[in-house]
Amino acid sequence: MNLTSLLRPIRTQAVLAGSLAALAALSLAATTPATAAKAAHRPAEKKPTVVLVHGAFADSSSWNGVIKRLRHAGYPVLAPANPLRGLAGDAAYLHSVLKSVQGPIVLVGHSYGGAVISEAAVGDPDVKALVYIAAFAPDKGESALELSNKYPGSTLGETLNSVPFPLPDGGIGTDLYIKPEKFHDQFAADVPTAQTDLMAATQRPVAASALEEKATTPAWKTVPSWYLLAAQDKNIPPAAQRFMADRAQSHTVEINASHAVSVSRPQAVTNLIDQAATATTH
Repeated sequence: MNLTSLLRPIRTQAVLAGSLAALAALSLAATTPATAAKAAHRPAEKKPTVVLVHGAFADSSSWNGVIKRLRHAGYPVLAPANPLRGLAGDAAYLHSVLKSVQGPIVLVGHSYGGAVISEAAVGDPDVKALVYIAAFAPDKGESALELSNKYPGSTLGETLNSVPFPLPDGGIGTDLYIKPEKFHDQFAADVPTAQTDLMAATQRPVAASALEEKATTPAWKTVPSWYLLAAQDKNIPPAAQRFMADRAQSHTVEINASHAVSVSRPQAVTNLIDQAATATTH
């Protein structure tokens, strides 16, 4: 047998392999553009913007743990400063912020921020869900102070400092702060002391008149709502929270947490917001 005879099978296999490779390349070239085009025309899922509104004795940093988790899940997030000066004015300010947001909104309020979102969302078709986090959800004619006193359990009053401040009309208003030495046990008993010391120092006071101001038309009567009830809350009694959640027919989750539940249990808060977003914007 000569060398040519030995090489013939090898050459035949090489030619066959080359032909198969060429066919595969042609097939890939034919199908890849179509696949790529299909992927290019498939719209990416756009999630609603989550707007987080803090309450009294806190600031927007109280949402940091929640913001981190929401952004990781792909949600655009906005956490504006709540003025804490008066319910009507605070709601009007928040309403102006909402107008700057494009597309659907999930509006979230903690504590007094719940009263503010209830007012601000009225008449805004982009607000698809309201989420109350240990928050006030007043009806027309009710104030935050009235609701917190509706059931026993709040020990907030005895922990407050009252500080006068000048009003634009020349009068005198009253700001309320939680005493620093009382802040941990009253507001955030399930948060490490090192952290609550910082929270106490940076707390934003609420005008006493804001807690006394009566609500007008509540958005929870027309917008679907979710409620996270903090069972260890010493600011808003759990019984008051349950009353408001039941009245609004909110989808309610109850957990053992302090009033500062957005700080101590950010994953639970995030989960409820995600539920509201999924139920109302998909």
